[in-house]
Amino acid sequence: MSDHPRVIVVGGGLAGLAATVRIAEQGVPVDLFSMVPVKRSHSVCAQGGINACNEVARQQGYSEWQHMDETLYGGDFLNHQPPVYEMTHWAPKIIDLLDRMGVPFNRTAEGFRDLRLFGGSLFKRTHFSGASTGQQLLYALDEQTRRYEDKGLVENYEFWEFLWPVLDENGVCKGIIAQDQRTMEMKAFRADAVVMATGGCGVVYGKSTMSVICTGAAAARCYEAGVKLGNPEMIQVHPTAIPGEDKCRLMSESARGEGGRVWVPRKKGDDRKPTDIPEEERWYFLEERYPKYGNLVPRDIATREIFSVCEEGYGVGGGRMAYLDITHLPIETKDKLAAILEIYEKFTGDDPRFVPMKIFPAVHYSMGGLYTEYEAEERLPVPGDKLDKVWGMKDGDPKNMMTNVEGLYAFGEVNYQYHGATRLGANALLSCIFDGLFCGSSVANYVKACEDKAADKPEALYQKFLDQEKAKIDKLINMNGKFNPYEIHARLGDEMTASCTVVKNEERMLQCYEALKEMKAQYKDIKLSDTGDYTNANLVFSRALGDMIVYAEAILLASIERKESRGSHFRSDFPDRIDDPFHKTAVCSYDVENDKPILEWEDVPLHMVELRKRDYSK
Repeated sequence: MSDHPRVIVVGGGLAGLAATVRIAEQGVPVDLFSMVPVKRSHSVCAQGGINACNEVARQQGYSEWQHMDETLYGGDFLNHQPPVYEMTHWAPKIIDLLDRMGVPFNRTAEGFRDLRLFGGSLFKRTHFSGASTGQQLLYALDEQTRRYEDKGLVENYEFWEFLWPVLDENGVCKGIIAQDQRTMEMKAFRADAVVMATGGCGVVYGKSTMSVICTGAAAARCYEAGVKLGNPEMIQVHPTAIPGEDKCRLMSESARGEGGRVWVPRKKGDDRKPTDIPEEERWYFLEERYPKYGNLVPRDIATREIFSVCEEGYGVGGGRMAYLDITHLPIETKDKLAAILEIYEKFTGDDPRFVPMKIFPAVHYSMGGLYTEYEAEERLPVPGDKLDKVWGMKDGDPKNMMTNVEGLYAFGEVNYQYHGATRLGANALLSCIFDGLFCGSSVANYVKACEDKAADKPEALYQKFLDQEKAKIDKLINMNGKFNPYEIHARLGDEMTASCTVVKNEERMLQCYEALKEMKAQYKDIKLSDTGDYTNANLVFSRALGDMIVYAEAILLASIERKESRGSHFRSDFPDRIDDPFHKTAVCSYDVENDKPILEWEDVPLHMVELRKRDYSK
């Protein structure tokens, strides 16, 4: 390795690719690591769209300020305001950039980019490419990344798994240990900064709408190495998914944004076909309870309503399902939703163009993640802002989205900053790309100013961490215990789903905490079914399982200690939001010696928008 500054990006989704492009265009070489081909990263599964104000939305009376306010209000004011201000004010520029990259956004008859409604807003402000927006954005950024590969500025390590950050004697991140999942070769890689862009932790819950690679293990390993977690208890459950044997498949919010309606039979246990139930015998409960927003209330509210209606016995056939109905929509609207309608038909055999879809909530997104910081900056407002002075993030400051470990950054879903207690639909793609483009410059500036180069570090530093990871693998392979790691994982998913999703209460969560202790003990007595040294998926999964249990403990501890209801975190024993003392970030650190999480609370500053009650019913 030359003494030229170099960056490692871990994760080939939207955040990772956007960061790679931004850093490479500033002349800094990037090593890009991904567990799968980047075009198969979980961002490809995003369906509904990406939020931004534009001129058409502006004519409705919308603005970047209102987008910021909706995001803070939707997040129940747990998100920090300067990053949200910056993200929402950059959003229109990001859409323009993606358009120039060739993303095939849907257009109106006049040629303007089309907009659809999405949850948490009464304005159309969501840009979309049919119902496969994530795929289109990912492919566009992949093309840009390939340009820099061709120039020799990006080296792509697909099928490589991140194992551990390399920290020098001062606790500064100087590279990573990674493993080729095909040959099982392990190597140390030097870098002057590392960007974690590894997505969510849905597999901790067993089944979720996330891809089966979204174990959260990479984030957990950073946490175990000394990186703090922010608000790990904030897990989003999406209201509309198809339950499956292997995972849950998302039915995008775009279905409701285009006019889809959620309903159940008014009569409990009604077993008639949905097409045989007349309109007056259907209960459109979201529309009745939230007349202003109807089916486009934020996801946490829609989820709890569907869950409670089914718990009361009104679910389809008396079970845990409701109908998501788009059969009444015109054919041209159904065509916009073709991507998700085909998924439903493929996995259920029913054509949702003619038969209402059966759906139920499923774990979908982690608002919490690795704890990061930023540099706030006071500035003059732009048109549409409602104050004389506003606060954004300082452009290019090396501190932006760096974790508490110097040189280690977190972008995208693994970063806790932007969404607070509930993410508004279509803000995910925005936050990922914004992180990469805006904060990628911060990474480049950091490594250019770095005097203590990774290239100058002794080989013994990297060998120490390499030996550490090899020892972990040797230990796993040589275990001859009595527990099956897949059975432990099944129990982990069942326990976390039952105790820590739609409705939480202390008694059930404490039961889960005890169960996690048992699982931890069982994990030390497992046996692998495959001990080979080539494409050993059993080893990869079993290693991740240990990290998932550690991460689950942090989720659970923060859920227990946050004795209030805020956004997606709903406590039946504490059903109200309690700002004093819980308008704070839950910050978890890992106690290595005692193998447990330690929780502290950190104030959430109010720069521009004051706290107010979150109420979508009026």
